[in-house]
Amino acid sequence: MDQQNFSTMAVACFKQGFSCSQAIFSAFGPQLGLDKNIALKIADGFGGGMGRMALTCGAVTGAFMVIGLKHGRQRADDHASKQKTLRLTKEFIKRFKDRNQSISCKELLDCDISTDEGLEYLKKNGIADTRCPGFVSDAAQILEELFQEFDSE
Repeated sequence: MDQQNFSTMAVACFKQGFSCSQAIFSAFGPQLGLDKNIALKIADGFGGGMGRMALTCGAVTGAFMVIGLKHGRQRADDHASKQKTLRLTKEFIKRFKDRNQSISCKELLDCDISTDEGLEYLKKNGIADTRCPGFVSDAAQILEELFQEFDSE
């Protein structure tokens, strides 16, 4: 991929009010041939740990979508693309966990935003404003690293 600062673009998108998944997917999407507005729409339901269920972090699911967009298979018998996508996804998870100890939104935020109480706690304490930009930045940086390392395959 061209040397752009995907991390800066993704964090800026998040700070505009988009979800972590939207921030990641829309930062990389245009470079991979996907219109930014379409990327924002596709990723919208993945924020807040998938539909604000506090499950897998949206920055992580956004990264999975980016990996799929770049390397995913288009034919059922394309086993090489499937294996590369799975290998990149697993390596992304490993690296994200190395940096953040988890891929779970609930664990990363230390509150359960799937509940009214948890969401109120998040807002009252500014947790999304202080923690989530780091997760978005980490996800973008890891994707850039992976693509530099694995694009020669």
